[in-house]
Amino acid sequence: MTEPSTVTLATADHGDVTLPEPSWCAGHAHHDPETQRVDLIHAGPVIECLYRGRTLLAAELVQSPYASLTDRHLGGRTPGVSVHPLGQTLDATELYSLAASLDRYADQLRDLADRLDTLGGGQ
Repeated sequence: MTEPSTVTLATADHGDVTLPEPSWCAGHAHHDPETQRVDLIHAGPVIECLYRGRTLLAAELVQSPYASLTDRHLGGRTPGVSVHPLGQTLDATELYSLAASLDRYADQLRDLADRLDTLGGGQ
């Protein structure tokens, strides 16, 4: 049996803090030692929706093991998915709902493209 992975991070208010590190965490290369313990966060790799080199949406698994927030949409102790520019952390049900909204929006964009093509403005 392998031991769970841990990471030790410096904090401004509690000194070095050792905490379990989830297997999906992308690491803490950009950790600021002036961070408060309550603001420590595990984040997975960012998944981006790009168009013409611009990020339309970005999402990543996140968990703040010492979060004191009561609104889980702003991050929390249980894993969630942080979505930008929405600026909220979603659970699985909410993430499925967002995906459905994006599917509907994609259909609307295709309808607009069809109308534009009919008007002779398509390329």
